[in-house]
This record gives sequence, C-alpha cells and structure tokens, in this order.
Amino acid sequence: MVATDFIPSTYSQTVEKGQFQWSAPSNIALVKYWGKKENQIPANPSVSFTLNNCKTITKLAFEKKHFDKLSVTNSTFSFDLLFEGKPKEDFKPKIQKFLERIEIYLPFLKDYHFTIDTENTFPHSSGIASSASGMAALAMNFMSLEKALHPEMSDDYFYQKASFLARLGSGSACRSVKGKVVVWGNQANIEGSSDLFGVPFPYIIHEIFNDYQDTILLVDKGEKQVSSTLGHDLMHDHPFAERRFAQAHENLDQLIAVFESGNLEAFIKIVESEALTLHAMMMTSMPYFILMKPNTLQIINAIWKFRNETQIPVCFTLDAGANVHVLYPEKVKESVLQFIQDELVGYCQNAQYLCDQIGLGAVAY
Repeated sequence: MVATDFIPSTYSQTVEKGQFQWSAPSNIALVKYWGKKENQIPANPSVSFTLNNCKTITKLAFEKKHFDKLSVTNSTFSFDLLFEGKPKEDFKPKIQKFLERIEIYLPFLKDYHFTIDTENTFPHSSGIASSASGMAALAMNFMSLEKALHPEMSDDYFYQKASFLARLGSGSACRSVKGKVVVWGNQANIEGSSDLFGVPFPYIIHEIFNDYQDTILLVDKGEKQVSSTLGHDLMHDHPFAERRFAQAHENLDQLIAVFESGNLEAFIKIVESEALTLHAMMMTSMPYFILMKPNTLQIINAIWKFRNETQIPVCFTLDAGANVHVLYPEKVKESVLQFIQDELVGYCQNAQYLCDQIGLGAVAY
C-alpha cells in the first residue's frame, strides 16, 4: 500500500446527518519509536501492547452544511469540540491540524459541521498520554462516516485506513486501532508491516501474553518540560541515532521468537533495555533533557530487587515521561499487586496508580 491508495474516487451514497461513537485505548510500546521523518513516518519500527481500560470515548455528531447558489465553496472546517461535555478551546488547534492533514484522504470533511464530544476513562492530566487513544477514536468515527458514504468498503480497508489516519494525528495512535500486539514500521521479517499504519502482529503469540497486565504508576502528573514532538526532532542530528534505529530492528526481530516461545527472561531483557535506551537518547541529544524523576529510579531499583529475590517475572517499561508501566503475567497478579501496594505506591504522586491489561483495540458503541 502507498498513501495515495487511501484517496477515494467517488462515494456511492449521501448522508445528511447522524452520529457515531467509538472508544480507542492507549497502548504501551515494547520496542520504542523515537525519531520520525516527514508526514509522521517513523524512523524505526515499534511494537506495542494494546491496553484495555485506559481509553478515550469519542462521539462524533455531523450535519451536512447547505449553501445557496451564491455561496462559493465549503472552504473551511467547521467543528465544535467538547471534552467531558464542556467546550475545550485549547484542544481545537490540534484537531484543526489533524483535519488539514487528512483532508486529501477524506474529501467530505468540509461538507459537514461536526460536534466532537470526547472523554477519557483515566483522569485528565494523570500523566497518561491521551493523544494515541484520542486520535485513534476520532479516526474510527471519521471512517464510520466514510463507510456510510461508501458501504462497499471492506473491513480490512476500513481498519487499515483508520490506522493510517490516526497516525497523521499522533504517530503512536496507529497502534491503538486493532490487535492485542501491534507492529508499526517496515520490518523485513514481519509480513505486511508498514510505515503507513499499524498491523496486528501476524505470528504466533504464546498464551502467557494473552492476559498480560500493565499497572501504571503515576510518578509525576505534571506537564513534560520537553514535548515528545521536540524529542523526536532532536533525533535528526543525534550522534547515536543510526545505531539506535538498527537496535530497534534487532530487538523486534528477537521478539518474534520470544512471543512464540513465551520466554519471559528474554522478554524482560528486551523490554527494559528498550525503555532505558529511549531515555538514554533523550539524555544524549543536544539539547539534552531528562524526563525520569528520582522516584522513577527508586521504582526501577525496587522492581529489580523484588524480581531477583522472588524470581517473579515482573518488569518495567517507560514512555517519554516519568511514569512507570509495570508489566507481568496475569498468573502472578496477586503477588505483584501486593508488592506494588507494600513498596511502590509511596513513590506515586498522591499514591495513584492505574490497573490495566492487554486489550483488543477500538470498539464501536
């Protein structure tokens, strides 16, 4: 597939008004994407667990705009944006930019007035990135409208294009559309992988991963001092960038065998190494920056100590921030949650943490 394959020719139906509602979850990358090219193309491939509970629920109401004969054209996007039922003006520029990026692929966008009503199941400003779940949920709604205009569309095309569109809003959003384990980025050994959209991991996944848990420790809920967008840009002239991109390919290759065998020792080494490498790239860019907090390091060291003493296969990963994702199989959930309550909750802001697990992707309401 190439990007122009997602530009429609004509639609067979007309739709005056209506509404759709979708939820889309957040996701947590195991092999991290850091650095991107033009048009939201990743500099290296990534793979993620789709989450289940941390999600955005978005309702899209739409009504066709009507113009008299003297009117020129539908020259502007028209939309209202509500967050948890209230107008949210500071979100609008990001949506405007998204619409500008996807207009060529959804040529009907200026024909309608939209009301976008969105909410998250996790606390706002909790330090959980909502751009992935938010853009994925919005893309699903727009695709539902396109499918109403073109009912002949196949399900495969529907989900592929939804992931393609979501990527143009937020890169990692393309991994929140469909599948438990999702690959984004060209990877020679993974059939169907693409820089343009995420694809469900196509090979055998051991049953140990079917109900994997992710407990998210909210270390710092403040706004990051360096945005992910700026962080990605700093990879362009990074002295270690090329080696890092090669490492991501190597780790993803190794995970193919790990997912099949259920080798948790190898899984842990790759996942924790990837998390630390992500933050090492931040610390060695110019300008350099640190997003981890002292309590992030306290938690990491406590997890290492606990795993060493108990042999329980629990590990951590990090996003571009201070919060810690604690990953472990469902069968050790009781022991790990007791450990979190006894030893880790004191490092969380206001003792807050979120319990999540692997999920399937976006859901229509």
